[in-house]
Amino acid sequence: MRRVIQLVAVAVVLVPLTAEARTAGTTVPNVVVADGKTPGRFEVVGHEPLMNRGMNAALAVHDGFVYVGSRTDGLHPNAGIMVVDARDPESPVVVNQITSPEAANPGETTREMRVWPQADLLMVLNLASNCSYLIHACSPTSAVGDDVYRFFDISDPADPKLVSEYMPSKDPHEFYLWVDPKDPKRALLFQSAPSAGSTFFVTDISGAAKGKFKEIAEFRAVVPDPETDNRFHSLTVTPDGKRAHVGGLGAGYLEVDVSEVTAGKKSPKIRLITNMEKRPSWGDPGAHSAVKFFQRDYVFVTDEVYGYMPGLLPDHGCPWGWVRIIDLRDHIAPKVVSEFKLEQNTQKFCDEPTNNDPLRNSTSSYASHNPTLTRNLAVLSWHAGGLQAIDISDPAKPVQAAEFLPTPLPAVTQEDPVLSSGRDKVVMWSFPVIADGLIYVTDVRNGLYIVRYEGPFENEIRSINFLEGNSNLGDALKLD
Repeated sequence: MRRVIQLVAVAVVLVPLTAEARTAGTTVPNVVVADGKTPGRFEVVGHEPLMNRGMNAALAVHDGFVYVGSRTDGLHPNAGIMVVDARDPESPVVVNQITSPEAANPGETTREMRVWPQADLLMVLNLASNCSYLIHACSPTSAVGDDVYRFFDISDPADPKLVSEYMPSKDPHEFYLWVDPKDPKRALLFQSAPSAGSTFFVTDISGAAKGKFKEIAEFRAVVPDPETDNRFHSLTVTPDGKRAHVGGLGAGYLEVDVSEVTAGKKSPKIRLITNMEKRPSWGDPGAHSAVKFFQRDYVFVTDEVYGYMPGLLPDHGCPWGWVRIIDLRDHIAPKVVSEFKLEQNTQKFCDEPTNNDPLRNSTSSYASHNPTLTRNLAVLSWHAGGLQAIDISDPAKPVQAAEFLPTPLPAVTQEDPVLSSGRDKVVMWSFPVIADGLIYVTDVRNGLYIVRYEGPFENEIRSINFLEGNSNLGDALKLD
């Protein structure tokens, strides 16, 4: 069994990484800093505080129900997978909770989940390898086992039933669900494996309802800069399944040909498209998520940066992480064409003591996180910066379209140690899910929000039946 080594906190002098350090070696034609004067807005339709538990993680949406995982473990009350009836979006309510032994186990966090609607399956990635005492408030003493996927029958969406488990050969961190557009009974999981370095692997889960799983491909890159953290963090796949777009932390951004995998070839080959020597990279902590634009050769890349913690998160802290847009028209040598920041992502903010004291630098994060794109909008969670909408109609000049900062709950059962234990009490975290024209998103601390967007390109949101940034389901094929 794999075990997680828990780290011990030490007293330190906090030294933030400068904005200049995070852009070293790059030339960016246009850097946009939002001024908060947005042409659009988000309107709250419904809110479910999820028992004021705190530590909420990813969500999945299916047939009017929302499933929300936990960033922490069964050491805490109500750390299971919340089942929310949101058929009336104005009045979402928790109606069930998946608990131990299927979730909320000591030393295990239900971090990532998706729904495969054609198969009526909810899939949950239960992570033991990423359940830290310091970062996630997990049990410091529990014996930690293996990372495992659990699959639930949600033909009755209010009452999920466990049908199978899959224990991958490597510790995954995040995954992308790709359902074959030509055969909705065939589905693949593309999984980043940071514990194995610059690696991702692919599993055929078509037989998940019967407990049959097959790992069919693996990709490992050789990054020429050994001084940076080159572990693959996240990847997304184009709706047609031909290309993968990788956020490789210090390795930067990479484009990979996965067409043989999705085509179902025997012994498929995966081919790196980006020239390693010409890849866009900007040092640690580096690229988190990378999502390609619909119909255009650009990629939207976020950098997730936590508070500064020596020995554990030495390259983190103010000015945290922001957005880069990469031009892919030269697929061999893609280039960053613009950056988008909030005021908190500027060195000026970091240098102002009244804005950024040492405690805030280690217990908050104004970092971009998970994006969902339409053709001309990016809707993304931005930790303490809330929910952001960015007009990307001109990739070289992104514009802030709307911002949502919810009123924090008065108190929660468990504050996030590195994201909300200080003065900032908003932590938007999940990939936004767009369903029936509304946006569903989770705040680590404050629960589930259902919002309506009004502003530039609002019809792109309102016309969507289903769209999320971490699968090719719903309207993704139509948009591409």
